Amino acid sequence: MTATIHTSVPAGTSPPAPARASGRGRAGIGEKTIPYLLLAPAVIVMLVLLAWPAIQVIGISFRKLDLGELVRGEVVWVGLANYSDVLSDPEFWTITLRTVVFTTAVVAGTVVAGLLIALLMRHLSGPVRVFVQVTLVLAWATPILATTTVFQWIFDQQYGILNKTLVKLGFDSFQGFSWFSSGASTLVVIGVLIVWQAVPFVCFTIYAGLLQAPRELYEAAAMDGASSWQTFSTVSWPTIRPMVTLASFLSVIWDFKVFAQVWAIRQGGPDGESTTLPVLLYLRGIAGRHFGIASAVAVLMILVLVVLTARYLQLLLRTREGDVS
Repeated sequence: MTATIHTSVPAGTSPPAPARASGRGRAGIGEKTIPYLLLAPAVIVMLVLLAWPAIQVIGISFRKLDLGELVRGEVVWVGLANYSDVLSDPEFWTITLRTVVFTTAVVAGTVVAGLLIALLMRHLSGPVRVFVQVTLVLAWATPILATTTVFQWIFDQQYGILNKTLVKLGFDSFQGFSWFSSGASTLVVIGVLIVWQAVPFVCFTIYAGLLQAPRELYEAAAMDGASSWQTFSTVSWPTIRPMVTLASFLSVIWDFKVFAQVWAIRQGGPDGESTTLPVLLYLRGIAGRHFGIASAVAVLMILVLVVLTARYLQLLLRTREGDVS
């Protein structure tokens, strides 16, 4: 005996249509494909503009490509000979060490100065903070060559305002002092120039992180009697740490390959004592017309940069929901 169950449907209401599993499956596949289709043009452009030139540079680094081969269109493969020539040159290791030390000092100065100014802006009144922000934007927007020219005037041996100011303050040894007489002092001037140009970006990046910290946490810290350092270490730093990491990572990349300021100041002089790897790359490639050796230097620069940024890459890969572990 079979029991029959009757289901009543209200008048005027159509019974629900049966679900179509195949339709949902096709829709799901389409929804998963759309993001990749939207990203495809940007990925293709990046591959054309970045990946293909990088592959070309790596290929050229295994060839002998001087001006003669370039004009005749000859392809002469030399294997690792270019790398052997570069790595066996003591000057390359000296310049590499100089570049690493210079980059480390400039990045540290940039991040510390940007952090201090960002903390200062948080405590300034509205009009003063706007004035500081406008000043930073103007410093950031000034063209590199214009800024370099101004710094050359400031540090000029005879007419520079810095030497005159130091002499008036009682430092008579700076009378006619040449800031470009040695590689070390030349790199100091270049480092100050780069820090001055890079601080605005770092400052605004960190300041944006400071604005994300809830005001209630600062009020709670004040009520608990926390000192300024305790408030910074327990409230501000956990919030801005990802921003500081990102700013440091980008600064390492930018400052390691800086060329315009170094070349415009003294073309790597005096006597090559302020030459960095980007300048060496230019001297070997464009000026010396040894494009194979220059490509090998470029590949080695990338490897050095990967080593310098390995820790930052590791931190960024571990980032979860804005927290760097």
